[in-house]
Amino acid sequence: MSTEQTAVAQNFSDYIRGVTLREPGLLKRLREETALLPNSMMQIMPEQGQFMALLVRLLRAQRTLEVGVFTGYSSLSVALALPDDGQIVACDVSEEFTSVARRYWREAAIEHKIDLRLGPAVATLDSLLAQGAAGSFDFAFIDADKVNYDRYYERSLRLVRPGGLIAIDNVLWHGKILDPSIQDDDTQAIRALNQKLHRDERVWLSVIPIGDGLTLACKRG
Repeated sequence: MSTEQTAVAQNFSDYIRGVTLREPGLLKRLREETALLPNSMMQIMPEQGQFMALLVRLLRAQRTLEVGVFTGYSSLSVALALPDDGQIVACDVSEEFTSVARRYWREAAIEHKIDLRLGPAVATLDSLLAQGAAGSFDFAFIDADKVNYDRYYERSLRLVRPGGLIAIDNVLWHGKILDPSIQDDDTQAIRALNQKLHRDERVWLSVIPIGDGLTLACKRG
């Protein structure tokens, strides 16, 4: 038993990866290809992909939402965990990065599960709501531009069903949230959302210190 969190030093991180990670070869190849890109830091760590796949299985999810695709590691992880008739509505603005994702979705034979919508995510989410999709998603993952996190959260909260789960990435923001001298728009947006979520009685809440911090918000009935 412990009242304090164990700091995850590199040796602990390596050990955890060694005894828990079951990364399929296709996901590993995608991760290694993405690591060569200048924006590689935008990719989630493999342990997080595996964790989200576990959450999707526990939820028995059929329909999920992703805001921010990048090269597709998170969407591929989730799609592999979905049943064959499951679906991800995936939102992104980059044809370049999502073209990498499409290659791996196709190779994994899960491309039919992913409805990629290129364009500003707020507009895509608003369109889903206008089409009557409120309460029809089991799981949502938010990992896009930070200044719009609150807008993505509010729309996702309407789109997921009661008992559905919203996962929000980068909520620890590489420690910048702790430094009061850092006042850029992204950092302030994450600080504000973290405080808002702490008070938000519409959800049950937990923050998992995996990767750059992952908030889990479960919608109350």
